[in-house]
Amino acid sequence: MNRRALVTGFGAAAITVFGAAAFFYDTPKSPAELAWEADPPPLLRDHAPVIGPADASVTIVEFFDPSCETCRAFHPVLKEILADFEGDVRIVVRYAALHDGSDEAVRILEAARLQGLFEPVLGALLEAQPIWAKHGAPDLAAAWGVAGRAGLDVARAMQDAQSPAITEILAQDAEDVKAAGVSKTPTFFVNGKPLIEFGRQQLYDLVAREVAAL
Repeated sequence: MNRRALVTGFGAAAITVFGAAAFFYDTPKSPAELAWEADPPPLLRDHAPVIGPADASVTIVEFFDPSCETCRAFHPVLKEILADFEGDVRIVVRYAALHDGSDEAVRILEAARLQGLFEPVLGALLEAQPIWAKHGAPDLAAAWGVAGRAGLDVARAMQDAQSPAITEILAQDAEDVKAAGVSKTPTFFVNGKPLIEFGRQQLYDLVAREVAAL
């Protein structure tokens, strides 16, 4: 089934949901939305990890914390979106290391990216998150162990994780978190549009509208 047929089918199956969503998005824009459009913060950086085709027409930017339970809950939703709109959607990951120990978890992910293992290690860390990401007492040794079982060369990764390049990524993303006004994770933007009404279905619907507009 081609992309347009898929989107058409999805729209027919969810006409009630889309009708309500269309009403929501036809309402006048709030002052915050207008200010955002007038002076958008930096959402995309060359260093940011990309999941999905690099040339996809629809970009989801996720401000993400590897220790965040809600980020973990949204991971399968994002995988579903990538599968349902295959070829049309990509995810750009921006780090918002808001929890204790999240900065080191980000270093693990970036070291894994250097070994071509970003997605496997990401999936493993999220699956094992209840084990290592204990708020107030994160067990980073356990996180490294999870990454190693996912195939990471831990000895090499521990050296890479402390590199100036990865430190710079953490610093730049922290600056952009402040500039974008991100105070919780996950925070999503789709083709630069903030997800105003947070929720799984709301994210899916916004992506579907952007794909349908291609």
